[in-house]
Amino acid sequence: MLKHSLQFKLSQKLSPQQIQLMKLIQLPTQAFEQRLKEELVENPALESGKEEEELYEKDEFDNNDDYDEFDDNESIDADEINIDEYLSDDETPDYKLQANNYSDDDDDRETPFAAQTSFHQDLINQLNTFILSDEEHDIAEFLIGSIDDDGYLRRSIQDVVDDLAFTQGIYTDEKTVEKILHIVHELEPAGVGARDLQECLLLQLKHKTPTESVELATEIIENQFEAFTKKHYEKLLQKYDVSQERLKKAIEEVEKLNPKPGGSFDSSSRVVEQIVPDFTIRIVDGELELSLNGRNAPLLHVSKDYQDMLQTYKDSRDKSNAQKDAVQFIKQKLDSAKWFIDAIKQRQETLYVTMNAIMHFQQEYFLDGEETKLKPMILKDIADMIGLDISTISRVANSKYVDTPYGTKLIKEFFSEAMKNDQGEDVSTLEIKKILKTVIEEEDKSKPLPDDQLAEILKEKGYPIARRTVAKYREQMEIPVARMRKKI
Repeated sequence: MLKHSLQFKLSQKLSPQQIQLMKLIQLPTQAFEQRLKEELVENPALESGKEEEELYEKDEFDNNDDYDEFDDNESIDADEINIDEYLSDDETPDYKLQANNYSDDDDDRETPFAAQTSFHQDLINQLNTFILSDEEHDIAEFLIGSIDDDGYLRRSIQDVVDDLAFTQGIYTDEKTVEKILHIVHELEPAGVGARDLQECLLLQLKHKTPTESVELATEIIENQFEAFTKKHYEKLLQKYDVSQERLKKAIEEVEKLNPKPGGSFDSSSRVVEQIVPDFTIRIVDGELELSLNGRNAPLLHVSKDYQDMLQTYKDSRDKSNAQKDAVQFIKQKLDSAKWFIDAIKQRQETLYVTMNAIMHFQQEYFLDGEETKLKPMILKDIADMIGLDISTISRVANSKYVDTPYGTKLIKEFFSEAMKNDQGEDVSTLEIKKILKTVIEEEDKSKPLPDDQLAEILKEKGYPIARRTVAKYREQMEIPVARMRKKI
């Protein structure tokens, strides 16, 4: 049985241009520069740099009689083309796309990077110092290729044997692979190729000069690893019948080791990820001064060649179909260029007003630099101040950095929820976390404070919060529980 029904549905959709604008707003400076380069390549009607001259007068194309012949569905309406919209003139200086910390010297400034040797390539280079048969060398290279960036081989020997057979055509056995893995374990940094943390620590201890403390540390890691990780020091003292001082020295030897040997690979040989601040805040005569990074403010204009094409078409008496198609193409590119220029201007304004609102909201902090002066601030506070959507504020905050007199900060770090102190005043959760961190740093490490005691101390300081809230803040700051903070 068929049924017909009429249903009304109200929905709201973003236009492709709005979606693209949101993506532009989300981009930090370096990614924005890359996006700009891509657009300049894709759209020949868009050019960077200052325009050489103004070619046409304001009303140059106001007379649209020449376009009246294009009224069919495949062509364009002359009214849709107003060249003036695509030209930059003296009344609108470069779309106001300059910032007060921008100079021409910034245009082509690029940061040089040193040539790098990858972590895995460095291991293979070391492998060449060992005398190995061709097959042994291939197995060793395969094992190195299976090591992750932390320096671990997180696969079973049986899996490696199977993969060697299926992908490399090398038929071997677990005993042979295990023997080659021992050779990989001789490579630097010590601990590389370990299959778990315990093996990683043992490999590093075996590379150390044997001393009484190193030997005890090796014995503990090899045979009492669980007791060590759970910090059951009393059990270790009884097991090995040693003094507390001797156990302490053995534990110090372990604490010197690197749980992620891959991370110790020379940082100068790694690809350096630079943070380019999107904003700068300076204190001038006791007042805050905000500027947008000039690299977010490119000079763009419509190509002179495209303007000449339209002029040629206007002057032409015999307008062929090929010329009609060309004008259609030119209009599309002009529309795209004009939209992109407008979008960049809107991006700049959005970034500036958002950061300006944040700066004034957190004025006390930016003038002083004391984190306890950060006020509770949520996305809605800033959205209401400047009349933008919360999602727009989030896009700016999550991906942008600001250079302040106190260092370069991720903008989202200035946002926090509010809690009441014992005076009934709103205080930032950031302030409470800072005080909590200080209390933990100053505790007696032989008797670390559990969460309920930490809650009591915070209550005495005027911050009445529950034990579970203390636990939540502690976890957010990646501080372990009391038992794991214990030191002998």
